[in-house]
Amino acid sequence: QNYSTVTRFILLGLADQADLKQLLFAIFLLIYSTTLVGNLGMIDLIRTSSPLHTPMYFLLSVLSFIDICNSSVFTPRLLTSFLLTDQSISFAGCVVQMALMIFHGTVECLLLVIMAYDRFVAICHPLLYHTIMSKRLCIQLVVLTYAVGVFNSAVQTANAFSLPFCGPNIIDHYFCDIRPVLQLACSDTTTTNIIMVFFTSLTSVPTISVILVSYGYILVTICRMRSLEAQRRAFSTCASHLTALSLFYGSVFLVYLQPNPESASAYTKILSVFYTIVIPMLNPLVYSLRNKDVKAAVRVRVLNLSRKVF
Repeated sequence: QNYSTVTRFILLGLADQADLKQLLFAIFLLIYSTTLVGNLGMIDLIRTSSPLHTPMYFLLSVLSFIDICNSSVFTPRLLTSFLLTDQSISFAGCVVQMALMIFHGTVECLLLVIMAYDRFVAICHPLLYHTIMSKRLCIQLVVLTYAVGVFNSAVQTANAFSLPFCGPNIIDHYFCDIRPVLQLACSDTTTTNIIMVFFTSLTSVPTISVILVSYGYILVTICRMRSLEAQRRAFSTCASHLTALSLFYGSVFLVYLQPNPESASAYTKILSVFYTIVIPMLNPLVYSLRNKDVKAAVRVRVLNLSRKVF
């Protein structure tokens, strides 16, 4: 049969009404600005405050950098869609967006695992903490997460776009996610879906297992502590990370483990907005509101800046 190869995709976005688009533009512009200010501020605070020069805060600064990059993949394109009538994205642009989405998602998953291991060492082996979590090991682990992210992104993106696309070209989403794109393929996607599930499981199952085992040991260690103050401090150091884990994995699983995602596109869009745009804004708040070290560093930083100004 004669067919034409798709060169552009149409992203339906989040809304059609002009008034709603203006409101959403203002909301997402505020979210994106808060994300940039919060995460850049966290990176600057960790870099300039000597009490925060520890493995935990080094990993947190890497997480802030990933959140900035992840949000920048989606939000500027979404803001543009609220202002322009042209909702199309080129085939190459769609490939790049999907590749970056998978890369940043994979890196964040692995980084949260490393942070869970960091808390495990800090609570279960406090005397060996700085020996085990050396600066060299932290850098090696971060480089490894980036390498795995590149590999997973390359395989998954190549797997998705190896299929022929001959129309239709309308994606009922605000970015080029894997499932909506595969629904537009002109050939059978069974093998492609199996490969996608395999590599997704290869990333998610080991990471969740390590997190569960780490916090299992942490819980046992905390319960064995005789001092209530020591227990409170241990729980406090884990609370922020557990909150970040719950927000990220909870929203991702609700999006990608639906039995019939085609019947809940609006629901999927809302959850996707949450883990791609909202969570990068929340992470600096989660790690600062319950953290005395960060609060103290913020006060010192503000005081030093005010002295320079006046």
